[in-house]
Formats: sequence, C-alpha cells, structure tokens
Amino acid sequence: MKYSFVIPCYNSETTIKVVVSEIFETMQSHNELDFEIILVNDYSKDGTENVIFNLSDENTNVTAITMSKNFGQHSALLAGYSFTSGDIVISLDDDGQTPANQVYDLINKLEEGYDVIFAKYPDKQHNFMRNLGSKLNDVMANKLMNKPKNLYLSSYFVARKYIINEMLKYNSPYPYISGLVLRTTASISNVNVKHRNREIGKSGYTFTSLIKLWLNGFTAFSIKPLRISVYIGIIAAFFGLLLLIYSLVNWLNNPMVPQGWTSMIATTAILGGIILAVLGMIGEYIGRIYMSLNETPQYVIKKTSRDNNHEEK
Repeated sequence: MKYSFVIPCYNSETTIKVVVSEIFETMQSHNELDFEIILVNDYSKDGTENVIFNLSDENTNVTAITMSKNFGQHSALLAGYSFTSGDIVISLDDDGQTPANQVYDLINKLEEGYDVIFAKYPDKQHNFMRNLGSKLNDVMANKLMNKPKNLYLSSYFVARKYIINEMLKYNSPYPYISGLVLRTTASISNVNVKHRNREIGKSGYTFTSLIKLWLNGFTAFSIKPLRISVYIGIIAAFFGLLLLIYSLVNWLNNPMVPQGWTSMIATTAILGGIILAVLGMIGEYIGRIYMSLNETPQYVIKKTSRDNNHEEK
C-alpha cells in the first residue's frame, strides 16, 4: 500500500517544514517507507516556493509544484492529485493545525470499507469569522448538496485512489472538493482528531473568501438555488395579490381613505429586490457556463521538481 500526501501551500514558509517533518516521523514510526508528499505552492507571496523546492532536493519522497498564479486551495489540491501514485491519498493543511501524526486513525477507519474519511474536530481552534464561514458551508452542503447531517466535512481527509481519479475528471474552473467527494460516493465517515492552535501566521481564508467558496459550492453542484428562486417568486406574487385584495377591500369599506405612497414604494422595493436577486443568481450560473465553455483553466503549473510537461488543465 502506497500513500500520497497532498498539501496546498500558501504563505507557509515558516510552517510547511514542520508539517513535512511530522509526516516523515509518523510514517517511519509505522515502518512505512512507500509514501510521497506533493507540495503545491499556490503563488505564495513569501518564500514558500524556495522552501518546498529545497525540501524536494533533500528528499526523494517530496515533489514540489508551483502555480503560475493564485488559483485557490481547491484547484491546488486537484493539481497535486494529478501527480499522485499512491493507493491512498491524504489531503491536509500547510499550517500544522491538522495533525499529521493522527493520519493512521483515518487510514484504519478507511479499512472498514469506506471510500473517504474526513477528520472531525470536537474542538475547533479557528477564529469566530472562520467558524461562521465554515458553518455556512456546512448548512449549504446539507440543504443543497444532500450531505448527511451527521457528516462533518473538513480539509483533512483520506480517500481511495479511484475516488481521486474520478475527481480529476472534473474540468470546470470552479472546483469544490467536498462537492466532488459527495457526488462520487456515499461511503463516507468521520474520525475525531485534535485540531491544533495555529502557532505561526494567520489563515489565508477570510470570511469573504469563505462566502465565495460557499457560492462556488452550490452553483457548481446544485440547481436547487434556481428552484428556490421560483418559490420566492411565487411567494412574492402571492404576497402582492394579498396586498391588492386588502387595498381593494379597504377602499370598498371606506372610499375616503387616502391611498398612501409608502406601502406602494415599500412593495415595489421588496419585489424589485427579489427580482434583482433572482436575476443575479441566474447571471451567476450563466457566467460560470460561459467561463467553462471558454475553457478557463482550472490551474496552470509553472514548474515542478519532476520536470514533466503537463502544464495546465
């Protein structure tokens, strides 16, 4: 059994060495020599590129990849997956908060017959805004992508190679890893692991970027938002009909009652807002269709320590 670790790296020059070292120590403690580590530099602004290429020079188990620009964590993961040769693929973060020394807890659970095992954190160490964004993503996955409510999704997970191969068939420039997993298999479970405090630096994810990820997830893997738009339109029309009936009855009972502009303006604003929101949602879908038809690349690889020729996807 060969294991492939894939780590997207962004501004992690001070942390990635520790993560790689922990992987080596963990695998050696289990007498496991057949493993590889794929480090994908997603156009970091610090010295991450030099660090990962130095690690590759020092260790034949390590492959360094650098992107031509910042494509995002999920595109970086898919770029790394395309280099894997292991039977089991492990995805984890570059900041040390995902404990590599507990990877065998996930692998052992995988041996019970599951296809994918996600790490679950009983006590998360992220800040409030990051946790809020993660909660929104979880709600989105439950409602729009039919994720089981008791399933916890995280960036630390292990998967069988055939799952990864199926994910690599996805060519859209808007990848969402959890969505790809959910549409590929239902044989998924969780294992509790300890989520560590971040010792150095800060997360590359802001609340805004998490919202973008949330939008990306439901527009790429569900048409339910469009169906919800239909329901909103029906409800708004019904509300308008009730308001019309109320105004008519009120006028019949007392023709002298002045008809105010406030209610009309408020109603117009509400309906106008709903119409614009629905049109914006439709536009988001159409825009993504256009970008896909335009063959916008999912990622572009600038260089790799393996010195091969597959440059983009």
